[in-house]
Amino acid sequence: MDRCTPKMRDWAVEAVRIIEADANRSADTHLLPYPLPPEWGVDLYLKDESTHPTGSLKHRLARSLFLYAICNGWIVEGTPVIEASSGSTAVSEAYFARMLGLPFIAVMPRSTSAEKIALIERQGGRCHFVDSSAAIYLESNRLAEELHGHYMDQFTNAERATDWRGNNNIAESIFTQLRFERFHEPEWVVVGAGTGGTSATIGRFIRYQRLNTRLAVVDPEHSVFFDAWRDNNPMLLGERGSRIEGIGRPRVEPSFVGQVIDRMYKVPDAASVATIRHAESVLGRRVGGSTGTNLWGAFQLVSQMVAAGKRGSVVTLLCDGGERYDQTYYDDAWVAEQGMDLTAHARTLTEFHRTAGWHSA
Repeated sequence: MDRCTPKMRDWAVEAVRIIEADANRSADTHLLPYPLPPEWGVDLYLKDESTHPTGSLKHRLARSLFLYAICNGWIVEGTPVIEASSGSTAVSEAYFARMLGLPFIAVMPRSTSAEKIALIERQGGRCHFVDSSAAIYLESNRLAEELHGHYMDQFTNAERATDWRGNNNIAESIFTQLRFERFHEPEWVVVGAGTGGTSATIGRFIRYQRLNTRLAVVDPEHSVFFDAWRDNNPMLLGERGSRIEGIGRPRVEPSFVGQVIDRMYKVPDAASVATIRHAESVLGRRVGGSTGTNLWGAFQLVSQMVAAGKRGSVVTLLCDGGERYDQTYYDDAWVAEQGMDLTAHARTLTEFHRTAGWHSA
């Protein structure tokens, strides 16, 4: 008995072509220099993932997850696709589902903001609400079974869906773009962890290519990745979700591979918010909160290199644009409501940009 009919195979072949054509149209994202005094002898770069068609780093993840599921035979013509996400991953997956003519359902807490819901629905997705964020995993599985669909499960499949050895993944793209820079092999790459897929891909690629570059991962408040990595306790559970969208989790997700990480930093949420507000004055544009977390870690590494007289480069990610956060991170009322005081962190940033010194609160 044939389990895969010629019609099913033809649909899969066409689906892969459509996704690859979209990648070809999108080309690659830019590697932007972050202005630092040249006498410091350290170059800092931002990999600008906001230029993807769906506006964030999660576009790469969604593309990889769809290719992985299609080539595994999990998604066929008409398969409903379900994901546990209320943020950028859901937006990007809805984009690809619509492109392939597939129904898409994002499972999210009932408290999700109207702005996020609108972004998902604009891409053709449907939002399914649960009362507790902890329930999104089980409800996603239940829906997939009920609808004979596929639960994409970004938190499990992120690290395995991407070909970490190359094939135009984000790591290969970064190092290719650095080829003609004065410090073409960076001292550090700095990323956050949401699923853990990006850090796993970059960490594996560094080792596979026999590079001396080290990987630093930054983790926001209320996330357990840092503590679990420090204490080697993958069963650690937190009590609440992260306020920095796209990174941080209350549990150690299956895609988080701590063994490829050389250093981790815990970053206060107020520091992340202070950083994106400072970065706006430097870059002339707004960026999202996770970019602030990345930069806070990158600035510390730059400061340490300057203090040690070490010349070289540091690379981090500009994960998404700040226009999605006008009513949160860039809203003084929201920041005050969250009990954040940005003052001390703003002083740290001002001093860093003036002297390369680092004296965080």
